[in-house]
Amino acid sequence: MSDQLVDVHSHFVTPSYVAAAEAAGHRMPDGMPDYPAWSPGAHLELMEQGGIRTSLLSISSPGTHFGDDRAARVLAREVNEYAADLVREHPGRFGHFASLPLPDVEGSLAELAHALDVLGSDGVAVESNCEGVYLGDARYEPLWSELNRRCAVVFVHPTSPPCHEALALGRPRPMLEFIFDSTRTVSDLVFAGVLARHANIQWVFTHGGGTLPLLADRMELFRTVFAGGSPADPTVPEQVARLWFDIAGTPFPNQVPALVNAFGSEKILYGSDYCWTPRAGALAQIASVDAAQQPKGYTWRALTTRNAARLFPNR
Repeated sequence: MSDQLVDVHSHFVTPSYVAAAEAAGHRMPDGMPDYPAWSPGAHLELMEQGGIRTSLLSISSPGTHFGDDRAARVLAREVNEYAADLVREHPGRFGHFASLPLPDVEGSLAELAHALDVLGSDGVAVESNCEGVYLGDARYEPLWSELNRRCAVVFVHPTSPPCHEALALGRPRPMLEFIFDSTRTVSDLVFAGVLARHANIQWVFTHGGGTLPLLADRMELFRTVFAGGSPADPTVPEQVARLWFDIAGTPFPNQVPALVNAFGSEKILYGSDYCWTPRAGALAQIASVDAAQQPKGYTWRALTTRNAARLFPNR
């Protein structure tokens, strides 16, 4: 396959990260049975088999903050240094979104500076909510201001919502709750004015935008009819169309066509969700991408890689 993919949604774990998460009570992370096995060698083997040129690594849910600011700062620095070393050891094969210890804003500002200025990270990764605080919350404004100043990439990974015990009905939260939580935090960014105020941030959301292709028009209805929003302001669909979306999960036959119909194809990126999606699942998803009806004038491989080159010109 000549068109090599750029995977913007791939994960890593380390033994010390898993130990810290389990010690904090995350023994079945987000209702999943266990943490996945992962190694650089196994990741590179998947990339060779699937035709992936570059994988941008990040820590998945539950992130690095388990209730203690100091411990979260130490853990975020540790996993970010590990990933940066891996990028240096395998030039061109790996990139990295640095973890931030939110909801600790001061610690996150320090870590983003270290990640972008010292480690050369490709952007930062945050969860869709941090201990129940969604991304439109006013306390995060200094963080968004700095990321906006830097024109940085912010990769937003979904996580379990508050009260997930009642919502998930005992099932793994990635199945449904992750998808709705991504939509929920985008709505918060829109209605809090964060997307409008910080237009230089390049936001990347996962799983084909979740339910946004279906709900953006409904959000706009409420913005204008019920919330008194001005019709002259950017509409919700217009604001959402400025975001980037990866296609991790089950992109075909239904999700990507809905995403393209709602927001176009210029900001669609490839994502595997490996290693939380096992190798067999990641390869099956790649096969579905290759077997799908291809976009006019492109393959999905070529289109998503072209889009990734615009967002990450050094990759």
